[in-house]
Amino acid sequence: MVFAGLDPTGGAGLQADIEAIASMGCHALPVITAITCQDTHDVGSVRPVDPLEVVSQARAVLDDIPVSAFKIGLVSSVETVQTIHSILADYPDVPLVVDPVCVAGGGARLADEEVLDAMVSLLFPETLIVTPNTVEGRALAPEADSPSAIAQQIMSYGCRYVLITGTHEPGERVVNRLYSDTRLVESLSWERLEGSYHGSGCTLASAIAARIAHGFEPVAAISQAQQYTWHSLKHAKHLGGGQYLPDRLYWARDVQSRF
Repeated sequence: MVFAGLDPTGGAGLQADIEAIASMGCHALPVITAITCQDTHDVGSVRPVDPLEVVSQARAVLDDIPVSAFKIGLVSSVETVQTIHSILADYPDVPLVVDPVCVAGGGARLADEEVLDAMVSLLFPETLIVTPNTVEGRALAPEADSPSAIAQQIMSYGCRYVLITGTHEPGERVVNRLYSDTRLVESLSWERLEGSYHGSGCTLASAIAARIAHGFEPVAAISQAQQYTWHSLKHAKHLGGGQYLPDRLYWARDVQSRF
């Protein structure tokens, strides 16, 4: 089950989640938390969905369909965080992956400090894996001065694994670092692709959640999800005038040619 916002470009948010989860061989159960007005350049506005509607969406599905993992993306109000926390409390054994979306690729702020504080206090103690980029990491750990320090601070909030992605850092290659038990577990380096990409974080977190739902251990799930995400970015399309949109269904082309 995915809690996330609706992005009309289809590059990020629920569409990104659905495509990534389907690509990993799972079925997505999308719950809308916010409606955004955005294009490939930036976000114009974010309107949270009424918390009662969030509850209604989630409960209707949870009363009918078993869930193997939860993934949380954009939550733009404290009330939404509180609502999701109340839902998850009934499913303590279902793994949770959190993509702490707080800044859009174009720079627009999507979640204020009160929302981040609510996530830290209510959601992070129940989170298996959190996947901030370094911009989001610094928002969550403002006193930290390095990826390692960011991860240590976030782990102190109760998360078991912290994956710090390095797309916003300089260098010829993108380095993603996975931390757990206060130490660096794995560091994976990827070829830096040209351009800027819309929805890469959503893609990665949802792919991780889907692999976790299949029963993979976190380190293996995270590694496989990174590989899939990198390929979706390599095949990205420049459909608008701003960021590239990942092609999360790149793998289907050869299959389609057989029909």
